[in-house]
Amino acid sequence: MNPTELARIAQGMVTKGKGILAADESTGTIKKRFDSIKIDSTEEHRRSYREMLFTAPGVADSVSGVIMYDETIHQKTKDGIAFPQYLTQKGILPGIKVDTGAKPLAAFPGETITEGLDGLRERLIEYRQLGARFAKWRAVIDIGAGIPTWGAIKANAHALGRYAALCQENDIVPIVEPEVLMDGDHSIERCAEVTELTLATVFDELFQQRILLEGMVLKPNMVISGKQAANRATPQMVAESTLRVLKRHVPPAVPGIAFLSGGQSPTESTLHLSLMNKMGPTPWALTFSYGRALQDNALKIWGGAAGNFSAGQKEFAKRAKLNGLATSGRYAADMESQAA
Repeated sequence: MNPTELARIAQGMVTKGKGILAADESTGTIKKRFDSIKIDSTEEHRRSYREMLFTAPGVADSVSGVIMYDETIHQKTKDGIAFPQYLTQKGILPGIKVDTGAKPLAAFPGETITEGLDGLRERLIEYRQLGARFAKWRAVIDIGAGIPTWGAIKANAHALGRYAALCQENDIVPIVEPEVLMDGDHSIERCAEVTELTLATVFDELFQQRILLEGMVLKPNMVISGKQAANRATPQMVAESTLRVLKRHVPPAVPGIAFLSGGQSPTESTLHLSLMNKMGPTPWALTFSYGRALQDNALKIWGGAAGNFSAGQKEFAKRAKLNGLATSGRYAADMESQAA
C-alpha cells in the first residue's frame, strides 16, 4: 500500500468544482434505462452511449472521475482508444464498480447483503492494470417495518471494510457507499436515525480493518424523507439534517464526501448539494457521485439516434457544470433554463 498515492488520488476525486459520474450500471440496469427510450440494449448501443458521456466537450471541467462497469472498462472509443486511457488523457480518473450486487441476507427477511468479495483481490489487480485508480462497492440499507436490523447493518459494514482493505492493498482508492434507501414513507427523522447507526457502524469497521481514511471517499445518501412520505422535508431541512449527521460520524481525515442521488430528481440533488456547501466550511469536501441525476436528461435527448449525439453531450455537460457549481454553493434554480 502506498499511502501517499492513495491520498493523492482521493484528493483528486473530490476537487472543488468537480464530481464523479457513476456510469457503472449493470447490463440489467442499463437495459431498463434503454427500454425507457425504446432502444435495444446491445453492446454497441451501450458503448456508444458511454462514449457520448465520456467525450462530451468540456466535461473534464466538471467531472473528476468516472465509475465504470466491467464491460465498459474493457471497451474503446470509436477511434480505438480504451475508455480508461481516454479518460486519463483528459485528466479524469477512471474507476470501477467491483461488487456483484445485493442479494437476500439469509435469516434476515427483507434485508440484503452485497456480494463480490470472492476473487476480488485478483480482479483488483486486473482492473489496476487496465487503468482503474478507484473502485466502488454499494451496500443497501432499507427502511421498513422492523428493518433495518443492526445485524444486517453490521454484515454490510463488515463487507465494506473488507472491500476497502483489498482496494488499498492494491493502491486503489475505495469509494465506500452505504446507501440508506429513500424508498418508503418514513420521515426525515427516521432516515437520520438509520443513517447515523449505519455510518457509526461503517466507520467502526473501517477502523478495525485498518483503512487509511485519507485514502478513501465516502458515498452516502442524503438525509431525506421517504419518497412516499406525506409531509416531505424541505430542501433546507435536508441540507441541515444531512450535515448534522455527517459531522457526528465522519472523521475529518476523510478527504471528501461524494453524495449519491438515490432517486432524487436532477434538480433536487443539485439544489441539496449546493445548499450544504452554502452553509459554510466543512472538514471534508462535499461533492457528487451521481448516476441517473446526471444522465437522465441526456439519455432522453440522445434516444439512441446518432443525429442526437451532440445534443446529448451538450445536455450532459450542462448538468455536470451545474453540479460543479453546487460544490461551492453557487447553483441557483434559474440556471436550469440557461445554455450550457
